[in-house]
Amino acid sequence: MDKSTILIVDDEFAIRDMLRLALEMADFHCIEAKDIKQAYQLIIDDKPAVVLLDWMLPGGSGLELLRRLKRAELTREVPVIMLTAKTTEDNVIQGLDVGADDYITKPFAPREMIARVKALLRRSGPGVEGDKLKVEELLLDGESRRIFIADYPLEMGPTEFNLLQFFMSHPERAYTRGQLLDQVWGANVYIEERTVDVHIRRLRKALKSPAADYSHMIQTVRGTGYRFSSRSQA
Repeated sequence: MDKSTILIVDDEFAIRDMLRLALEMADFHCIEAKDIKQAYQLIIDDKPAVVLLDWMLPGGSGLELLRRLKRAELTREVPVIMLTAKTTEDNVIQGLDVGADDYITKPFAPREMIARVKALLRRSGPGVEGDKLKVEELLLDGESRRIFIADYPLEMGPTEFNLLQFFMSHPERAYTRGQLLDQVWGANVYIEERTVDVHIRRLRKALKSPAADYSHMIQTVRGTGYRFSSRSQA
């Protein structure tokens, strides 16, 4: 199938219908599920490019499904955008901490949702052929989208991969959260700056392996943001 397949998971038909119409107008192919059981089966069978996952669902929450996806090797790389009416920071951070790649709070404009989906597809797409970056024993292969520390493979989501790729391509320079959002997420994507902190935590966690711990290379620059450096932080 040439068109990217988007799975819409929401128990309200009107919302699924609105999302489907907007996505199809943007030339996506849509499949739909109204609960987590149906959604999981479609993810296994159809392997969607992105899952739009509502937080509140019958038979179990979207957060429960997200945890299940991120625990399994077969599904942990599936990009997920949470759809939620829960607007408090704790709820948003909880979804990102479990493994969501992005979130949209209801109500939202279809144009914003389309922009988020396209940005996530760019982040999770194939890298540039021959794009290999190495710092000490940390190797990032952009073509295969794999990361190693001394031949030990690391598990990392698409957003963390692109964040690390940007950092390794621009070492020793401090970036604000806003600059990182523009460079990694895209300038036309509307995401709160605090989202960067969650992905930084996930990236640092992913850079800890039995081979070595490189989490210290993602350094917090007080009053500014973050930088990537192999030097000790002053």
